[in-house]
Amino acid sequence: MDVRADPTRQLVRLRGRSYVAFVFSPVVPIVEWLAEIDATLARSPGYFVGKPIVLDLSAVDLSSSAIAHLVGSLNERNIRVLGIEGVEEDRLSANMPPLLTGGRACVITRSEPAQKLEPEKPKPTSLLLDSPVRSGQSIVFMEGDVTILGSVGSGAEIVAGGSIHIYGTLRGRAMAGVNGNSAARIYCQKIEAELLAIDGYYQTAEEIDVALRNRPAQAWLEGDTMKITPLN
Repeated sequence: MDVRADPTRQLVRLRGRSYVAFVFSPVVPIVEWLAEIDATLARSPGYFVGKPIVLDLSAVDLSSSAIAHLVGSLNERNIRVLGIEGVEEDRLSANMPPLLTGGRACVITRSEPAQKLEPEKPKPTSLLLDSPVRSGQSIVFMEGDVTILGSVGSGAEIVAGGSIHIYGTLRGRAMAGVNGNSAARIYCQKIEAELLAIDGYYQTAEEIDVALRNRPAQAWLEGDTMKITPLN
């Protein structure tokens, strides 16, 4: 007994897909219109390469031979016409692009090359002041160290995320390591400070050893204790 298997049918699936096409709408005289196309290609030789082109002939009255000549002229410029609209079907011969209908207008925006962003400049990690900080002034630099080529007057305030270096007399307040940097230090040529603080630990003028007054000094944290010693 013969066994015959029924052939499996291969289903054809139809899917919709849309593309944005350039629509060429020629005007008379066609020669001048083609000259404008040539000028565009001279500026951007590859502008129409690979792009679907639809030829809208609704603004001109061309014979079948004239349409064939126009399509040929575009082909010579490497412009491939996907379809033609705006003309009677009997003016198109079998070897011409097909007649298209139902196209909808849309806005085509020229794609500009992405602007090259300037690399962001790294933020400075130190601040240098070459003048004294006077009473009432407040210098805040959370990103790193602060160096002052002068004195810090009484009532002035220096706040730094890192260490503080003062090449003069420190009479005001100096707060270092305010971002939780317990390794920060405070250096000064003469210590007459109203307050020293590192990572939240502080000493006021009354708590600073009088033997350190008017001497170069440094302050740092040792555990939970602030140490202040002469700077040799």
